[in-house]
Amino acid sequence: MSPILGLNQNRLSEGVAALVAIDKDLEDVVAKFGSPPMWAREEGFPTLLHIILEQQVSLASAKAAFTKLTKAADPLTPESFLSFSDTELKGFGFSRQKTRYGRALSEAILSGDLDLDSLNKLDDESVRKELIKIKGIGTWTANIYLLMALLRPDIWPTGDLALAKAIQNIKKLPELPGQDEQLKIAEKWKPWRAVGARILWHHYLSA
Repeated sequence: MSPILGLNQNRLSEGVAALVAIDKDLEDVVAKFGSPPMWAREEGFPTLLHIILEQQVSLASAKAAFTKLTKAADPLTPESFLSFSDTELKGFGFSRQKTRYGRALSEAILSGDLDLDSLNKLDDESVRKELIKIKGIGTWTANIYLLMALLRPDIWPTGDLALAKAIQNIKKLPELPGQDEQLKIAEKWKPWRAVGARILWHHYLSA
Protein backbone atom coordinates (compact mmCIF):
# COMPACT_ATOMS: atom_id res chain seq x y z
CA MET A 1 0.00 0.00 0.00
CA SER A 2 1.42 3.40 -0.93
CA PRO A 3 1.51 6.38 1.48
CA ILE A 4 -1.63 8.52 1.50
CA LEU A 5 -1.25 11.94 -0.10
CA GLY A 6 -0.56 14.59 2.52
CA LEU A 7 -0.24 18.34 2.36
CA ASN A 8 2.70 20.05 0.70
CA GLN A 9 3.11 23.76 0.01
CA ASN A 10 1.15 23.57 -3.25
CA ARG A 11 -1.72 21.60 -1.71
CA LEU A 12 -1.79 23.97 1.28
CA SER A 13 -2.17 26.89 -1.14
CA GLU A 14 -4.89 24.98 -3.00
CA GLY A 15 -6.73 24.36 0.28
CA VAL A 16 -6.47 28.00 1.36
CA ALA A 17 -7.83 29.14 -2.01
CA ALA A 18 -10.76 26.71 -1.73
CA LEU A 19 -11.63 27.84 1.82
CA VAL A 20 -11.45 31.58 1.26
CA ALA A 21 -13.81 31.10 -1.70
CA ILE A 22 -16.49 29.51 0.51
CA ASP A 23 -16.03 31.18 3.92
CA LYS A 24 -15.90 34.97 4.23
CA ASP A 25 -14.53 34.82 7.78
CA LEU A 26 -11.57 32.67 6.73
CA GLU A 27 -11.07 34.96 3.74
CA ASP A 28 -10.82 37.92 6.15
CA VAL A 29 -8.19 36.12 8.25
CA VAL A 30 -6.03 35.34 5.20
CA ALA A 31 -6.47 38.88 3.86
CA LYS A 32 -5.27 40.29 7.19
CA PHE A 33 -2.51 37.86 8.18
CA GLY A 34 -1.62 36.00 4.97
CA SER A 35 -1.63 32.25 4.37
CA PRO A 36 -0.88 30.08 7.40
CA PRO A 37 2.40 28.22 7.91
CA MET A 38 2.54 24.49 7.28
CA TRP A 39 3.58 23.78 10.89
CA ALA A 40 4.93 20.42 9.72
CA ARG A 41 6.68 18.09 12.17
CA GLU A 42 8.78 15.03 11.47
CA GLU A 43 7.06 11.67 11.71
CA GLY A 44 8.20 9.48 14.57
CA PHE A 45 8.64 8.96 18.28
CA PRO A 46 10.08 12.39 19.26
CA THR A 47 7.19 14.27 17.66
CA LEU A 48 4.53 12.04 19.20
CA LEU A 49 6.16 12.37 22.63
CA HIS A 50 6.28 16.17 22.18
CA ILE A 51 2.55 16.23 21.35
CA ILE A 52 1.83 14.19 24.49
CA LEU A 53 3.76 16.83 26.47
CA GLU A 54 1.55 19.52 24.92
CA GLN A 55 -1.68 17.98 26.26
CA GLN A 56 -3.48 20.52 28.47
CA VAL A 57 -0.41 22.68 29.14
CA SER A 58 1.09 25.73 27.47
CA LEU A 59 3.14 25.10 24.34
CA ALA A 60 6.02 26.97 25.98
CA SER A 61 6.21 24.70 29.03
CA ALA A 62 5.91 21.60 26.83
CA LYS A 63 8.72 22.86 24.61
CA ALA A 64 10.93 23.61 27.62
CA ALA A 65 10.54 20.04 28.93
CA PHE A 66 11.07 18.56 25.47
CA THR A 67 14.21 20.65 24.91
CA LYS A 68 15.73 19.51 28.22
CA LEU A 69 14.94 15.90 27.34
CA THR A 70 16.45 16.08 23.86
CA LYS A 71 19.64 17.69 25.20
CA ALA A 72 20.04 14.78 27.63
CA ALA A 73 19.01 12.08 25.12
CA ASP A 74 20.72 12.44 21.77
CA PRO A 75 19.23 10.79 19.82
CA LEU A 76 15.81 10.64 21.48
CA THR A 77 14.54 7.08 21.02
CA PRO A 78 12.19 4.83 23.00
CA GLU A 79 15.29 3.11 24.44
CA SER A 80 16.92 6.36 25.53
CA PHE A 81 13.66 7.62 27.04
CA LEU A 82 13.26 4.45 29.12
CA SER A 83 16.84 4.81 30.41
CA PHE A 84 15.84 7.88 32.47
CA SER A 85 14.51 7.49 36.00
CA ASP A 86 11.25 9.11 37.11
CA THR A 87 13.34 11.62 39.10
CA GLU A 88 15.38 12.58 36.02
CA LEU A 89 12.23 13.00 33.92
CA LYS A 90 10.67 15.13 36.66
CA GLY A 91 13.79 17.31 36.47
CA PHE A 92 13.18 17.80 32.75
CA GLY A 93 9.60 18.94 33.51
CA PHE A 94 7.63 15.71 33.07
CA SER A 95 4.68 15.24 35.41
CA ARG A 96 4.10 11.77 36.84
CA GLN A 97 1.25 11.32 34.36
CA LYS A 98 3.33 12.37 31.33
CA THR A 99 6.15 10.10 32.53
CA ARG A 100 3.72 7.16 32.54
CA TYR A 101 2.46 8.09 29.08
CA GLY A 102 5.99 8.43 27.69
CA ARG A 103 6.92 5.03 29.10
CA ALA A 104 3.75 3.42 27.69
CA LEU A 105 4.50 4.85 24.23
CA SER A 106 8.15 3.75 24.36
CA GLU A 107 7.23 0.22 25.45
CA ALA A 108 4.53 -0.10 22.78
CA ILE A 109 7.03 0.82 20.06
CA LEU A 110 9.74 -1.52 21.37
CA SER A 111 7.30 -4.44 21.75
CA GLY A 112 5.99 -3.94 18.22
CA ASP A 113 2.47 -3.10 19.43
CA LEU A 114 2.80 0.25 17.65
CA ASP A 115 4.59 0.60 14.30
CA LEU A 116 4.96 4.34 13.77
CA ASP A 117 6.75 3.85 10.44
CA SER A 118 3.71 2.18 8.88
CA LEU A 119 1.12 4.79 9.91
CA ASN A 120 1.58 6.87 6.75
CA LYS A 121 0.18 3.95 4.74
CA LEU A 122 -3.09 3.86 6.75
CA ASP A 123 -6.24 5.92 6.32
CA ASP A 124 -7.03 8.58 8.94
CA GLU A 125 -9.39 6.46 11.03
CA SER A 126 -7.00 3.50 11.10
CA VAL A 127 -4.17 5.78 12.28
CA ARG A 128 -6.42 7.05 15.07
CA LYS A 129 -7.30 3.50 16.14
CA GLU A 130 -3.64 2.47 16.24
CA LEU A 131 -2.59 5.50 18.28
CA ILE A 132 -5.39 5.61 20.84
CA LYS A 133 -4.66 2.01 21.82
CA ILE A 134 -1.68 3.48 23.69
CA LYS A 135 -2.27 4.75 27.23
CA GLY A 136 -2.08 8.56 27.27
CA ILE A 137 -2.95 9.05 23.60
CA GLY A 138 -6.47 10.34 23.06
CA THR A 139 -8.28 11.71 20.04
CA TRP A 140 -6.69 15.18 20.24
CA THR A 141 -3.14 13.80 20.33
CA ALA A 142 -3.86 11.37 17.49
CA ASN A 143 -5.42 14.16 15.41
CA ILE A 144 -2.52 16.57 15.97
CA TYR A 145 -0.11 13.82 14.86
CA LEU A 146 -2.26 13.19 11.76
CA LEU A 147 -2.46 16.91 11.03
CA MET A 148 1.15 18.00 11.67
CA ALA A 149 3.31 14.89 11.19
CA LEU A 150 1.38 12.94 8.57
CA LEU A 151 0.06 16.21 7.05
CA ARG A 152 -3.41 14.82 6.36
CA PRO A 153 -5.58 17.53 4.76
CA ASP A 154 -8.98 16.85 6.35
CA ILE A 155 -8.29 16.48 10.08
CA TRP A 156 -10.20 18.50 12.66
CA PRO A 157 -8.50 18.35 16.11
CA THR A 158 -11.55 18.29 18.36
CA GLY A 159 -10.85 19.65 21.83
CA ASP A 160 -8.27 22.25 20.80
CA LEU A 161 -8.91 25.34 22.92
CA ALA A 162 -7.06 27.75 20.61
CA LEU A 163 -9.26 26.69 17.68
CA ALA A 164 -12.41 27.13 19.78
CA LYS A 165 -11.31 30.65 20.75
CA ALA A 166 -10.43 31.52 17.16
CA ILE A 167 -13.82 30.30 15.87
CA GLN A 168 -15.61 32.29 18.58
CA ASN A 169 -13.66 35.38 17.55
CA ILE A 170 -13.99 35.22 13.77
CA LYS A 171 -17.59 34.01 13.82
CA LYS A 172 -18.49 36.55 16.55
CA LEU A 173 -20.16 33.89 18.70
CA PRO A 174 -21.52 34.85 22.14
CA GLU A 175 -19.67 31.98 23.83
CA LEU A 176 -16.96 29.42 23.19
CA PRO A 177 -18.30 26.82 20.71
CA GLY A 178 -18.51 23.25 22.00
CA GLN A 179 -17.13 20.32 20.06
CA ASP A 180 -20.40 19.61 18.24
CA GLU A 181 -20.73 23.21 17.14
CA GLN A 182 -17.11 23.30 15.98
CA LEU A 183 -17.63 20.14 13.92
CA LYS A 184 -20.77 21.64 12.41
CA ILE A 185 -18.95 24.85 11.44
CA ALA A 186 -15.95 22.90 10.08
CA GLU A 187 -18.21 20.54 8.09
CA LYS A 188 -18.35 22.90 5.13
CA TRP A 189 -14.54 23.08 5.04
CA LYS A 190 -14.22 19.43 3.97
CA PRO A 191 -11.96 18.10 2.48
CA TRP A 192 -9.64 20.83 3.81
CA ARG A 193 -10.46 20.97 7.53
CA ALA A 194 -6.77 20.70 8.50
CA VAL A 195 -6.13 23.79 6.37
CA GLY A 196 -9.03 25.54 8.10
CA ALA A 197 -7.43 24.66 11.44
CA ARG A 198 -4.12 26.18 10.28
CA ILE A 199 -5.87 29.40 9.23
CA LEU A 200 -7.54 29.60 12.66
CA TRP A 201 -4.29 28.94 14.56
CA HIS A 202 -2.66 31.62 12.38
CA HIS A 203 -5.42 34.02 13.43
CA TYR A 204 -5.09 33.03 17.10
CA LEU A 205 -1.32 33.53 17.15
CA SER A 206 -1.34 36.70 15.01
CA ALA A 207 -4.28 38.48 16.60
